[in-house]
Amino acid sequence: MNRNEKALAIEKIRAAAACSSIAVLADFKGMPVEEMTRLRVKLRESGGELLVVKNTLARLALNGGVHEVIKDHFRENCAIALGRQDPVALARALSDFARTSKTFAVRHGSLEGKYLSADQLEALARLPGRKELLARTLGTLNAVPTNFVSLLANTIRGVLYALKAIEEKKAA
Repeated sequence: MNRNEKALAIEKIRAAAACSSIAVLADFKGMPVEEMTRLRVKLRESGGELLVVKNTLARLALNGGVHEVIKDHFRENCAIALGRQDPVALARALSDFARTSKTFAVRHGSLEGKYLSADQLEALARLPGRKELLARTLGTLNAVPTNFVSLLANTIRGVLYALKAIEEKKAA
């Protein structure tokens, strides 16, 4: 790799990391190409991408950026997964893949500049996704007016039952 190619690679990594909310370092030593391709497809489906880069280039690219907290953890064979959309979806995809693969392991991560260990990434993967959280919020917001209408209806219903009982009593 000459200097221009290295500079282009650094800029590519820097640009990808700058627009990503989550960056995860993973170990892929001994992983077959077919398995790596499956991982890349799975990450693309969850709104992320997987980059395999030289450690020194990655350190230089992440220096001074949002995910600078993980730059010193690049050692041996490692890949960096970057997620632009839902960080939980990316963490879940990586965690699921790590459970099924013998050669892939999640090491470290950075969520909007905050360091995450492998255990913290696993905990992040167990959280509900963005869509599920939005659905729960909307359900909660919808429950308030629904319960209010039910309360008013029950109050009126009680008055109607009382009036009906008085009518039946007077009719008899």
